[in-house]
Amino acid sequence: MGVIDYFRRDSAGPVTAPERKASATGRVIAYHSAGRVTWSPRDAASLTRTGFAGNPVGFRAVKMIAEAAAALPLVLQDAERRYAEHPVLRLLRAPNPAQGRAELLESLYGQILLTGNGYLEAVAADEGTPVELHVLRSDRMSLVPGADGWPVAFEYQVGGRKHRFDVTGPRAPICHLKSFHPQDDHYGLSPMQAAAQAVDVHNSASRWSKALLDNAARPSGAIVYSGVDGEGVMSADQYDRLVSEMEMHHQGAANAGRPMLLEGGLDWKPMGFSPSDMEFQKTKEAAAREIALAFGVPPMLIGIPGEATYANYQEAHRAFYRLTVLPLATRVTAAIGEWLERFSGEDLRLGPDLDHVPALAAERDAQWNRVANADFLSRAEKRALLGLPVEDTGDE
Repeated sequence: MGVIDYFRRDSAGPVTAPERKASATGRVIAYHSAGRVTWSPRDAASLTRTGFAGNPVGFRAVKMIAEAAAALPLVLQDAERRYAEHPVLRLLRAPNPAQGRAELLESLYGQILLTGNGYLEAVAADEGTPVELHVLRSDRMSLVPGADGWPVAFEYQVGGRKHRFDVTGPRAPICHLKSFHPQDDHYGLSPMQAAAQAVDVHNSASRWSKALLDNAARPSGAIVYSGVDGEGVMSADQYDRLVSEMEMHHQGAANAGRPMLLEGGLDWKPMGFSPSDMEFQKTKEAAAREIALAFGVPPMLIGIPGEATYANYQEAHRAFYRLTVLPLATRVTAAIGEWLERFSGEDLRLGPDLDHVPALAAERDAQWNRVANADFLSRAEKRALLGLPVEDTGDE
């Protein structure tokens, strides 16, 4: 539309727009319908708050795994000897002024279980073994990839401050431990993410139980109004007064069991529990079993009823160590040993000492007897099967 046509629009009538600006996809927008399931956020902070700090099953599962893995005795050895004293062992016994070995490893295992990622910082005073180790929070750490996709740095941010760790050198100050994630190249997948839906169901069932207790643990009912003269409609003032009386005198735990005084044609019709109400407890127990399953903890050890997968508590305890604790501890300690050997230049192997795990005592005894009675094996082959270094044939 030209300038002259613009000033003539009042006399010539309204000028129609030459084109209409509208989105081509406007007609296919999907509107959210009522009743859609609402899940909690899936970020690390929200999952930690709802699945660990706000859920007893998730809290107990993470604590059991982290404490059991951190309490495992560790052994450090190379191809020739097993060390009773070594700078790496001294560093792990006293990693920093605020933590011991158990506290440090428990924090590290907890970060891996909750976020799928664990970060260890090494504080090195010289070119030798670090003098301190610190666990950094995973939700504050971000990976910086290089041009080829491999990480070149890590950034740790707290509030408005940010610190950058360069990991391109041979002695990287950060050890990144991550769980397997099939769709992410840089970050791991935590068991808490896999159990997120079960956590939401369990928390919702707990809130429903709390609401039921606040309502004196009674099923809902209906107040039927027939009226003095058979009228079935209440006035606005009567309705407001009835609702106010119910809220003030007949709701909440403080009013449990309080008798109700009905007048003016009012009648109380109690309603029994529906089948869906009666299934809430079973739903909650099923969600608890799913949370324990995601973390690899036998439900029997957490006290979840209705679980009979293992014949007894001892068998469940052995399976817990064999299938959950030992794989995690072996993988994490091996990665820490490989990371620390870059500082010392030694060929070291760090791992849990299986001979000092009470839950595996029967299995280790059977293995030792089986290897000792194998006459067709040499002494060196027997030591290799038991995970021992090569025997020193020199002076005792």
